[in-house]
Amino acid sequence: MEQTLAIIKPDAVERQLVGVILSEIEMNRFAIRAIRTLRLSAEQAARFYREHLGKPFYESLLAYISSGPVFPMVLEREGAVEEWRRLMGPTDPAKAGPLTLRHRFAIDIQRNSVHGADSPATAVREIDFFFGEGA
Repeated sequence: MEQTLAIIKPDAVERQLVGVILSEIEMNRFAIRAIRTLRLSAEQAARFYREHLGKPFYESLLAYISSGPVFPMVLEREGAVEEWRRLMGPTDPAKAGPLTLRHRFAIDIQRNSVHGADSPATAVREIDFFFGEGA
């Protein structure tokens, strides 16, 4: 079984979509192995998104992700990284298929409701960030 990190982002929390998203996760055969709620500080957000440093959207991304509570979680199933990315849909909700979470719930490309690790190696790092020594 593979694990991945998923995050329900501030826009979805604010719009009270946590329960709906958790239900979708379980209906898609993911086991939720860990979950917590927290509000990232600016410093934590900068550490989490360090690979985006220098990109035009970096500052607005940090402001957004630290603007309210998030729900990071560890999801587990066969092919967890790929399957979670399929369920989320592309980063840009305008390009997401109708059954994806981002098509259904995202506001725009930044406030896109959910996050997922982009590879098994990233999943390990991100899980450690939220459930190990990081956050």
